Amino acid sequence: MRTTVATLVGAVLLAGGPAACSSEAPPSSPAVKPLADTDVAAPASSGDQPKGITYDVARIPVGAKLSTGSSVENGRTTVELKVSGLLPDTKYGSHVHTKPCGAKPADSGPHYQNAKDPVSPSVDPQFANAQNEIWLDFTTDAQGAATGRATVRWEFRKAEANSVVVHAAHTSTEHGKAGTAGDRLACLTAAF
Repeated sequence: MRTTVATLVGAVLLAGGPAACSSEAPPSSPAVKPLADTDVAAPASSGDQPKGITYDVARIPVGAKLSTGSSVENGRTTVELKVSGLLPDTKYGSHVHTKPCGAKPADSGPHYQNAKDPVSPSVDPQFANAQNEIWLDFTTDAQGAATGRATVRWEFRKAEANSVVVHAAHTSTEHGKAGTAGDRLACLTAAF
């Protein structure tokens, strides 16, 4: 048993190379450039819509705050979503969507995908996954605040990613349900 443990530890150190033994801190995550920051409101009955919209005031109350930002560095994109004023100790899903927020939850279109699924809605794990989409799932703390952050190895196509949608549950990875996260509860317009 001791030999096995020592061998495994040695293999891990060798696999990590000299950096594994280094006392240096890991590189920090890139700072995100703010894109949108607002309190959510109910959808407007007509005309221009608020930047932040709640579609379910019981789960995302009017006045809850949503903010997002992104950064691009060496071909990698990082997106961050910060929330406050939501229900405490609650799991939410969140994704970047293709269209701006509208009066109806579906107005924000499908999830942005780096490699587009030819089938819509996309529930194939080959396309609906955290490497091909931006998944920002989070669980709020006791005060209803949280941060979701994702980094992918690609950059957004210009004008094709325009909002962040907050969903009712963490994102499923199950075949046939991949990428689904329940009802669309709120939306924040942000042109990435």
